[in-house]
Amino acid sequence: MHSILNYGIIFWGNSTHAIKIFRMQKKIICIMTKSNNRSSCRQLFKKLRILPLQSQYILSLLSFVVQNKDQFTNNLEIHNINTRYNMNLHPPLLNLTLSQKGVHYSGIRLFNHLRGHIKHLAGDINLFKLALKTFCGHTPFIKYKNIYKQS
Repeated sequence: MHSILNYGIIFWGNSTHAIKIFRMQKKIICIMTKSNNRSSCRQLFKKLRILPLQSQYILSLLSFVVQNKDQFTNNLEIHNINTRYNMNLHPPLLNLTLSQKGVHYSGIRLFNHLRGHIKHLAGDINLFKLALKTFCGHTPFIKYKNIYKQS
């Protein structure tokens, strides 16, 4: 189930149909664990060590950004002033909403919302993914929904 959902998720993970797939994922988790389908699945996801769809989208998109970091511009490359945002990626100026919902722009926005200690691990993709999985597994869904809507 994990690999099928991840196929091309960086392209369709923020579409309007993603909520339907997430609901199916929750339904499957309830069937697998023989739980009541009205109960919360948050603990079931943690128990089975399965990332919810939103978390898989975030992980895949940020992994794409880190693996292709040479395609992005840091704020430090734009100006030489040492600020707290110099580790952030510089977003391009886009007017079209369609472009802003694309992989490139959404990846920049999500990367810039990461905590500093996770950004510092971007040099090592394995440590970065591990830290991000840990972060996704222990952060309440409300924060994911807020990040998910922004991208």
